[in-house]
Amino acid sequence: MNLDMIQFDEKGLVPAIVQDTASKEVLTLAYMNKESLTKTIETKETWFYSRSREELWHKGETSGNTQTVTDLRYDCDQDAVLVLVKPAGPACHKGDYTCFSDSLLGNEVTPEENRFAILNTLEEIIAKRHEERPEGAYTTYLFSEGVDKILKKVGEEASEVIIAAKNRDLEELTWESADLLFHLMVLLREQGCPLDDVLNVLEKRHASK
Repeated sequence: MNLDMIQFDEKGLVPAIVQDTASKEVLTLAYMNKESLTKTIETKETWFYSRSREELWHKGETSGNTQTVTDLRYDCDQDAVLVLVKPAGPACHKGDYTCFSDSLLGNEVTPEENRFAILNTLEEIIAKRHEERPEGAYTTYLFSEGVDKILKKVGEEASEVIIAAKNRDLEELTWESADLLFHLMVLLREQGCPLDDVLNVLEKRHASK
């Protein structure tokens, strides 16, 4: 990235939108100056400029909730940057996965508008569980047990899908397929593989035919 292309404001700052690489959830909005942007590029971790303290700060320096940068992009006006990251914990100082956890519209989802909206919601929830690890949550248990446990569950649910299909039990097949999709999405999160990457492969395969 050529920093001379970035249009810093009169205070030498540029807004930085931080987005989870995997879930695509927007985690926070902060500000960078030329020095913090340079350090972000060099260290591959997010550095920002605090307007209240008038100093640089390294995300996760005290909390351990660092953000590994996977890409840095700028908008068409070159006056804002998008920082794609792999978070190692909650982004918000309140302990939430994202700083944008409250909705002015009540966070309502209309299924008719997007029949696959539940996948977006589920990916967001799984990402939130992965970073916050709330006590008592089943997803927290899976992440805490590690990849072997998650793989075991994926294998078990895949077997259940096969059995349900073999028995021509449509209701059971529906339930077991839902379980399989859920555990597969947990595995994708654990591996740092965005669902979008899987969908892109499907699109490419379809386009090549």
